Amino acid sequence: MINKKYVKNLIIRVLLSIILFLTLAIFVNFSDQNLLFFKRYAYNQTFNFSAFNRFWADNFGSALPDGPTLPVNQNILTFETAHAFYEGAKLEGVNVVLPFKSGIVVYVGEREHFGNTIIIQGMNGIDYWYGNVTNINVKLYDFISSDNIIANAIDNTLYVQFKKNGEVLDFEEFI
Repeated sequence: MINKKYVKNLIIRVLLSIILFLTLAIFVNFSDQNLLFFKRYAYNQTFNFSAFNRFWADNFGSALPDGPTLPVNQNILTFETAHAFYEGAKLEGVNVVLPFKSGIVVYVGEREHFGNTIIIQGMNGIDYWYGNVTNINVKLYDFISSDNIIANAIDNTLYVQFKKNGEVLDFEEFI
């Protein structure tokens, strides 16, 4: 038996999405100034997916399905030494990589200077970069809590970087 309330809510969500898309398309095509405005403030900016997801969940329900998690009893990322490394830090003595904060995976792939990299956008708007990783246990757009194992560090060395609004933050505030 199909739940009528669910179907009604789904239809409303789809219609609202279509209306939003068409409104944006009309706005952008109306004039060159609107197109430049859109490119400057929406297209060329880092999209804060975590804030949008929080807004969407508060108003329309969860947009992301709950994925499998790997709990490790509230452990935190441990390391032996930390040194400055290319606008971030090089943490030595790391085996299992745990995120500093909960958030949404916004990138998984290769990055210059960092090798295989995972970027998690925290609910506080800060992007947490974890480089030089292997055995990655997350996928793009997974919600990750701070007690999930996300990867392993290659040769017990992890590269981290912290960014907010595209600007690199001092790593000493976070580790």
